[in-house]
Amino acid sequence: MIGTVNVIGAGLAGCEAAWKLACEGINVKLYEMKPEKYSPAHKYKGFAELVCSNSLKAARIESAAGLLKYEMEMLGSLTVPCAKENSVEAGGALAVDREKFSDSVTEKISSHPLIEVIPGEVTELPEGMTIIATGPLTGGAMAERIHELCGEGLSFYDAAAPIVTYESLDTDRVFFASRYDRGDADYINCPMNKEEYLAFYEALISAERTELKDFETHPFSVYEGCMPIEVLASRGVDTMRFGPMKPVGITDPATGRRPYAVVQLRRENREGSLFNLVGFQTNLKFGEQKRVFSMIPGLADAEFMRFGVMHRNTFINSPELLNADFSLKKDPDIYFAGQITGTEGYMESAAGGLIAGISAARRLKGLEPLVLPADTMTGALCRYISDPYNSGKFQPMGANMGILPDIGVRIKDKKEKYGAYAARAVESLKKEMERIGYENNR
Repeated sequence: MIGTVNVIGAGLAGCEAAWKLACEGINVKLYEMKPEKYSPAHKYKGFAELVCSNSLKAARIESAAGLLKYEMEMLGSLTVPCAKENSVEAGGALAVDREKFSDSVTEKISSHPLIEVIPGEVTELPEGMTIIATGPLTGGAMAERIHELCGEGLSFYDAAAPIVTYESLDTDRVFFASRYDRGDADYINCPMNKEEYLAFYEALISAERTELKDFETHPFSVYEGCMPIEVLASRGVDTMRFGPMKPVGITDPATGRRPYAVVQLRRENREGSLFNLVGFQTNLKFGEQKRVFSMIPGLADAEFMRFGVMHRNTFINSPELLNADFSLKKDPDIYFAGQITGTEGYMESAAGGLIAGISAARRLKGLEPLVLPADTMTGALCRYISDPYNSGKFQPMGANMGILPDIGVRIKDKKEKYGAYAARAVESLKKEMERIGYENNR
């Protein structure tokens, strides 16, 4: 046995971290406030509780979600095998019986001889190396402790606009420009005439919205600057034209005139493969976002890598605060894992815990860190949350093919293209694991 690591939170990320550490022969103290206290969203007594959907998304390796799970199994995941053992029919997705899945994870964690489960709410950080995996509803005293560590880099709600791939845009309908031609032409502009704008407005204000839970409603009555686009539109037919869709300072090269309205897209990543719709944070249902936002000129066939969201979500400004191994830059004995780092989604959260556990274990053993290649899905997520380029505008991100580096070969068929991405990722991960002699030790 080598050292002891504290893990705070027995959600997906905390369980992955604790399991990986224990499998590496390291003693773990796993702190979990249930069953003494529950968050507003949690109801079940077990660990790794799935709060919203019981789906862990696509199973096929040619998908972003499937590739992520495949890589996690290669690295020794706990939750992916538990999910497969407790799966239910869901077409091409991996979905689970929530309680059986939770019970399975709980049993494995609780029965491991090197994991000590300590019930009760944690209000102070324990001494020694610690992994904080307290989840997207972190609050109270623990939120105060995290604020002390992270300062203004702590957010309590997620207000993110949709993200589309550059290659899916109709470049004949859009153009690069900045307002009044100031600085570089960094924005993609989607011009609308009056008829297009009015049709878009009508579709937007009548689109179906996501129902917020009681504990999620408060932020949206406070943060006027992050108002959902559909709420802004409902205040009057021209409100968007005086807000995020204002055409002032923009000239459409196709007409030589100012458009009636314009939607601007801003670069989301360093490579310029992803762009977000500026000012389009929204509570519309995902299917409605696809339908309505595809009406924007140039976006008819847009591939959405992330839909807009606005919900309660505690997360830190990871690109400013964390190293690639999920350790805190100013205190490497503290790691963060899971959704609190900005990895959005069940399996993304679990993957973060897995990486934090691997990183802490290798550091305690004096081994070379496992730096996952950027062309793996897990590695790309690690890169996204630790790249300083993203620090000024950071919003959580889930697994998607758009964050992977281009494969360098033009492949028109999407399934074939994503299959090539997956094959490259698996091969890269195998090589890196072999190079440093890493075994998953599950």
